Amino acid sequence: MKLNWFKTRNRVQRYHQTMINRHGLNSSLALGWRETADQLVRFEALARIGDLNHRTVLDAGCGYADLYPFLKERYPNLAGYIGIEQVEELFIKATTAFPAIDLRRVDFMVEALPISDYVFASGSLNYNVGGKDYIFRAIKTLYEASRIGFGFNLLREISGKGSLVAYDPAVILNYCQSLSPKVVMLDDYAPEDFTIFMYHQPDQAS
Repeated sequence: MKLNWFKTRNRVQRYHQTMINRHGLNSSLALGWRETADQLVRFEALARIGDLNHRTVLDAGCGYADLYPFLKERYPNLAGYIGIEQVEELFIKATTAFPAIDLRRVDFMVEALPISDYVFASGSLNYNVGGKDYIFRAIKTLYEASRIGFGFNLLREISGKGSLVAYDPAVILNYCQSLSPKVVMLDDYAPEDFTIFMYHQPDQAS
């Protein structure tokens, strides 16, 4: 198992290092986004999970920690943000850009996670790694790290085969409903993407 996770981490790191070498560290492509707008539209969807004022957030696979200023602008009373990132180049740039926030270089599938009110994964679950059950183990791990809810996005379609993988929204939704008493799916913001919110209580609003 440890060898498998070592290979998984290496594949993710190689993907980003290849994109950085090809497009530069400042390109959105270094993070796996075609354009900055692709990232922002997904942030807008994730921010619909609930009122984040006075709540703590864990950003799993935070990249450059771009989600932090986005959320802080919309929820000025955000109680706390922790960003975790395993790729060294992305982590270093994030700590340079945001030296005052809590950023940690860890693998969220291996190390113990700090429990937060909300957990987000934007783009960090789209890698073609870890076998067929990877996505289900990742969803369960991150959901269990949240007190109130977990929000994440996935691709529903991709062109060709490579380092990223697409998922059937119905399959993912069904699995999430087996874990959570309230699940909400958003599929109205990007044709190739969908977002899911999983809550720990059935009366928690999206």
